[in-house]
Amino acid sequence: MSSIPTMPGIRTQMVDTARLSKFVRFSGSPDGEAVIFVHGNNSCATFWEETMLALPSGFHGIAPDLRGYGDTEFKPVDATRGCADFADDIFALADALNIARFHVVGHSLGGSVVWSMLAIAPERLISVTMAAPGSPYGFGGTKDVDGTPCWPDHAGSGGGLVNPEFARREAEQDRSEENPQSAPRVIMNTYYWKPPFRAAREEELLSGLLSIKVRPDHHPGDMVLSENWPGVGPGVLGPNNALSSKYVGDTPDRILSASVKPPVLWIHGTDDQIVSDTSLFEIGTLGKFGVIPGWPGEELFPSQPMKGQTRRFLQRYESAGGRWRELELAECGHTPFLEHPEAFNNALHALLQDQ
Repeated sequence: MSSIPTMPGIRTQMVDTARLSKFVRFSGSPDGEAVIFVHGNNSCATFWEETMLALPSGFHGIAPDLRGYGDTEFKPVDATRGCADFADDIFALADALNIARFHVVGHSLGGSVVWSMLAIAPERLISVTMAAPGSPYGFGGTKDVDGTPCWPDHAGSGGGLVNPEFARREAEQDRSEENPQSAPRVIMNTYYWKPPFRAAREEELLSGLLSIKVRPDHHPGDMVLSENWPGVGPGVLGPNNALSSKYVGDTPDRILSASVKPPVLWIHGTDDQIVSDTSLFEIGTLGKFGVIPGWPGEELFPSQPMKGQTRRFLQRYESAGGRWRELELAECGHTPFLEHPEAFNNALHALLQDQ
């Protein structure tokens, strides 16, 4: 049973896989074509419930809580594999459900997981939908559309950059709006979507945000000291380190060289403050604004052009034989499927039904 109330029409089940036991939400007929939804960081699969229920007839919605989130069994994330632990977990879930091929939809961190899935087993993916995904070159520490590292040790990325007060309040399940700079509810309503939008299921979504496991081997994760600004680099445990540019490795090259390239739909908002070319959660932008002292300047450490990196990579994907479509939604923040469900669902359903 879910620790977070679910919407009518959503079924839940703990599914044992070869890697771990995953808590999974389901919608639609099990006989339908599978659509697996992958949630973002500081959230869980409850964020997908409305989107799952809106799927057309003939599709089976499947949304697992990732390891370290929600009600799934806890196991540490080996960040040195990038997002491959998460990706392998999704494939293991599909195996446990006897699903050979499926559509996949990823949001934010979930988009980063999908990049890894495209590198590991693209032949299993019928279509790919990215909702405000992380860059294919990771989060933090790169400076151009080709993902060039700012520093050789990738300082400026990883778990050491997470606001410790925010993590503490997550651990304490703080639902208040006191001291708004670090209040999870305020952070969600300010940055997850564009104000004045407020989600109808705000309490459930806040519970999803607070479901992340706050512990040294997960969130924020570990870090190492660096001689390069801002003085910290990525450790080896947890999702924040898994998103570091240090551990992306050859993922982009593997995607481009794969013989199978499923179609990609990229949907994002014009007003996203988390994944953008001037992200308010990225150290280059914070340094430029004077929030983090000692910024070495635009040449050495500019804002990471996250959207520019994704667009450039998808252009290369097309040149290598793939196809993709971009949908940018006006007056939209980091969660387009909740802020503009009609536009998001129209684009998603067209892709699903076109395959």
